[in-house]
Amino acid sequence: MIAEHVDVLVIGAGPSGAVAASILQKKGITLKVVEREHFPRFVIGESLIPRCMDHFDEAGFVEAVEAKGFEKKFGARFLRGDEVCWFDFSKKFSAGWDWTWQLPRAEFDKTLTDVLQQRGVDIAFGTTVESVVFDGTDSVTTVRNEAGDRYEIHARFLIDCSGYGRVLPRLLDLDAPSSFPPMAATFVHLDDIRRPAGEEGTLITFDVLEQEVWFWVIPFSNGRSSLGLVCPKEHLEAIQQANHTDTFKHIIRQSEYYRQRFDGLDFLFEPKQIVSYAKASKTLYGDGFAITGNSAEFLDPVFSSGVCFATESGALAAKLAVRQLNGEAVDWKREYEEHMLWGVSVFRSYIRDWYSGDLQKFFFHKEVNEEVRRKVCSVLAGYVWDKENPFVKKHDRAVRAVTHLLP
Repeated sequence: MIAEHVDVLVIGAGPSGAVAASILQKKGITLKVVEREHFPRFVIGESLIPRCMDHFDEAGFVEAVEAKGFEKKFGARFLRGDEVCWFDFSKKFSAGWDWTWQLPRAEFDKTLTDVLQQRGVDIAFGTTVESVVFDGTDSVTTVRNEAGDRYEIHARFLIDCSGYGRVLPRLLDLDAPSSFPPMAATFVHLDDIRRPAGEEGTLITFDVLEQEVWFWVIPFSNGRSSLGLVCPKEHLEAIQQANHTDTFKHIIRQSEYYRQRFDGLDFLFEPKQIVSYAKASKTLYGDGFAITGNSAEFLDPVFSSGVCFATESGALAAKLAVRQLNGEAVDWKREYEEHMLWGVSVFRSYIRDWYSGDLQKFFFHKEVNEEVRRKVCSVLAGYVWDKENPFVKKHDRAVRAVTHLLP
């Protein structure tokens, strides 16, 4: 069997894999990326948060992405009936980027891989991982291309950025139950032909229909918008119509704010549905490997944390792998797993408080202290590792402590 030899094998070419590959190449590491799909391909996760920009900047992607003219995102709007809450990323507690993008991921992800290929990174699209065998920190990965040809990739380190494919958790029996109750999402794209002019037509918005049911609207710069509903699994089952298209038309009519704008418009594809999407892993690392992004853990889309965790973990795993390959001792538990799980735990607290109603009470209360809002805004911007922020450091109780004082 044909064998290739590299320092690092990266599985998956989404944002996590792209950031990891770019950092590795800049450090002079020989690498190969294998990706099951061909790009462009549809994937969800279209709303980014500012912390991602630190990673895209470090990886050298910002200029190429800006050239595409994607819609810039300067904050997020939340609606609940007649109530409106707006978070402006420029008014946050932590230092860092004040904006990011909202964009169709198919074009965005291909932009990143185009940059990598222009720099000479070897990306094998249409290639499936069949098995991985470890010998200490060395690994032999057997892959198969679309022609049916199998070959081996020998690597000194492996970074699993396979996202929902969850290659290593599946092959190494690392899947773990999520701590979240089963939720469901359904989503679609359409041509936003009734989009209002000006800022209103560009705002990413979360419309709260019920305490645990919310509707997203993400306008893209190409005139299309992404619409989606997130709710308990039982709620989606209860509102199912004859087919997914009829179900989504029913959902649009439940939004008083967006009904007139979207009702009756044709969808660009049959609405997709995913159920029990929250995932977790028993470990984020092992001898010779690290697991990143959705391959490691996925929580909930309400605060758009998915790509942030993907790029944070991809960047960190790459830098730690470089150190290890250069002969340094790396404490993967402390420097990688504990770092990533801290950020996960912060967002988990805020997602819990969102669905309990505590965070919604905070958002829509008219008299919340502006300094407190700045600190919460930093969390929503993804700066969940800034422990100078008490709403990060005391994330497990900070929001509830404030909201329980509100009338």
